[in-house]
Amino acid sequence: MLEQSREAGTSPWHRGELEMQRSLGVVERMDGPGRNFVRKAMPEQHRAFFPMLPFVVLGTVDAKGEVWATIRAAQPGFMSSPDPETLEVRLPREPADPADAGMEDGAAIAMLGIQLETRRRNRLNGVIGRTDAGAFRLRVGQSFGNCPQYIQPRAAAFIRDPALPTAVPPLRSRELNERARRMVEDADTFFVASYVDRENGERQVDVSHRGGYAGFVHLGTDGALTVPDFAGNRFFNTLGNFLVNPKAGMVFVDFETGDMLQMTGRVEVLLDSPDIAAFPKAERLWRFTPEEIVLRPDALPLRWWSRRTEV
Repeated sequence: MLEQSREAGTSPWHRGELEMQRSLGVVERMDGPGRNFVRKAMPEQHRAFFPMLPFVVLGTVDAKGEVWATIRAAQPGFMSSPDPETLEVRLPREPADPADAGMEDGAAIAMLGIQLETRRRNRLNGVIGRTDAGAFRLRVGQSFGNCPQYIQPRAAAFIRDPALPTAVPPLRSRELNERARRMVEDADTFFVASYVDRENGERQVDVSHRGGYAGFVHLGTDGALTVPDFAGNRFFNTLGNFLVNPKAGMVFVDFETGDMLQMTGRVEVLLDSPDIAAFPKAERLWRFTPEEIVLRPDALPLRWWSRRTEV
């Protein structure tokens, strides 16, 4: 049934992804995996995976066309799949979350299910069917898995009922304050959202994980973030999107406090720069300049503990 639901012989790669693949000379090599690995419906293992999770990473686009990444938590079972082309998500609207503005009926959305303790992750994108303020249904556009590379293993536990939002208000700004700067400079993990409007008129949103050694993101005095891009699956969903639409949404988490730092802004891909040598094992870089910043203390009801691994 899964094979029948996929458009036979159609490559999922758009022109930005193809341009990135072409820069490495791997277009032909990635054609087969694109046709076979990126599906139009969820395989059974993905359908069983999402209901196990206590949180999900989301990528959305607001009415101004700005992209945001966020993390939402709830008791496992808040996601379920009644059929391979549908994921039902029971999450209340969250006005304090800037990504919530992109969760209206008919909006394109991306989801990353990630289990940090097992380093397992699966990605989805599609379109929201909003049933009410407490739930939505995602119609799958693309479904695919990712390898565990660069994921720092962490276990999590709830420290409060996830249905009870924090009483601490968000802090909105145009520049990173000292707390936000520390979150970026100490991070070994963040998540990034991006999107393109494809030639057929469909909007395709992506949200992905980025990990490395602690401090792998460089924060400049001008407030711009320089991010190394390490060897990966060569799908180039994120960087391919950046080439077509140079916008990004980033979210950093303090896993010990539940604080969440969300930013949206502009991005530049650096395929050939002398600065690449300053980042161990990096193959290329991208630079993010934040334009809107939302720091949300105690936003997440989960706390994580970890053991570090090498990149």
